[in-house]
Amino acid sequence: MAWIAQPDAGDSIFDAYRRAYGIDHIVQVHGGAPEAMKAHMDLYRTLMFGSFELSRAQREMIAVTVSELNHCHY
Repeated sequence: MAWIAQPDAGDSIFDAYRRAYGIDHIVQVHGGAPEAMKAHMDLYRTLMFGSFELSRAQREMIAVTVSELNHCHY
């Protein structure tokens, strides 16, 4: 397994997202590339909170199902 350096807790971009949304490990590894972290969080917020026909619960169910199929702990 590769080890990716994670940002310090005081990093401004990382800290701002952590306070606003909470940061899980998959997002935390983007901390070394702030533009990647911003793009990831923007995509996530659009998909999970944007105006679409699916409810938030349905979106979460899809995410859990895809994670299970990928053997990923969601």
